[in-house]
Amino acid sequence: MTHRPDHAPADHPALPRRRTGILVANLGTPDGHDYWSMRRYLNEFLSDRRVIDYPRWKWQPLLQGIILTKRPFTSGKNYRSIWNVEANESPLMTITKAQVAKLRAAADARWGDQVMVDFCMRYGNPSTISVVDRMVKAGCDRIVFLPLYPHYAGATSATANDQLFRALMAQKWQPAVRTCAPYFDRPDYIDALAQSVERALSGRRPQKLVASYHGMPRRYLQEGDPYHCQCQKTTRLLRERLGWPEDAIDTTFQSVFGPEEWLKPYTVEHVADLARRGITDIAVISPAFSADCIETLEEINGEIREAYEHAGGKDFTYIPCLNDDDAHIGVLMNVLGENLAGWAA
Repeated sequence: MTHRPDHAPADHPALPRRRTGILVANLGTPDGHDYWSMRRYLNEFLSDRRVIDYPRWKWQPLLQGIILTKRPFTSGKNYRSIWNVEANESPLMTITKAQVAKLRAAADARWGDQVMVDFCMRYGNPSTISVVDRMVKAGCDRIVFLPLYPHYAGATSATANDQLFRALMAQKWQPAVRTCAPYFDRPDYIDALAQSVERALSGRRPQKLVASYHGMPRRYLQEGDPYHCQCQKTTRLLRERLGWPEDAIDTTFQSVFGPEEWLKPYTVEHVADLARRGITDIAVISPAFSADCIETLEEINGEIREAYEHAGGKDFTYIPCLNDDDAHIGVLMNVLGENLAGWAA
């Protein structure tokens, strides 16, 4: 619905009714698992200076000449093993849509049509730029931006915000924006994690719970990125909420890429070491991921599980991400409610 501003001349263009936008952002996904879809996605992802910060003159020839020639085949195979064939999309896309559908219903019940809820991806589709443009054209002159990362990292939250700001550069009339802070230590988030552990394990406690977080070069920590410390705090708070002893949960890091040292211990090596030490019953949780994706469904429940079992481990339980669990949606709604203060009644 559009209207002409009060006291405006007859030839003034009609404007959409003012609304406040909620824009949820996730990492992204290829459009398909074929070679060219994977290549486009990986090129965008691995060309991001927040992800790989090597000098362009050094990195781009390697990326374009070697990595993007070979990696789309292996990555495509991995995506194919978890692909949602019925919807013809990755699980991350399916889950993000489900999360947003629940958020949209909850927002409508709380704020009515004064709020518009949508989602975008940092890499791939729907792009941040296209969705911001759609929201502005729909009348959103204020936008709350929620990156779906519980923990802050330059390669996740910051690059999502970067892309939001690039999208604003294309707008003649920029909306006001608020970016949501990380929620890694919120009591409601920790409680949602603990509930997922209790539900998946049916009350029993394995010999070891491994909290596996996405990795990053150790150098980033030394340069001031708070991600490592936030991950450690989440593990500690989760253990305290569960009431487990100090040695019950280990913090590890996965998805190592490139030649330099990343945050340690590496999950794939750590679970194998646990098995060699006689730990035959473990569970793995991924608190840094808001939705199950290639890193959890294929890497943890595939490669990492295999490393554990090959080293002699027996019982391996993967605890799914919070996904569209009602407790998780409640956390996100609480975060959005706090950030909408003064913008939506």
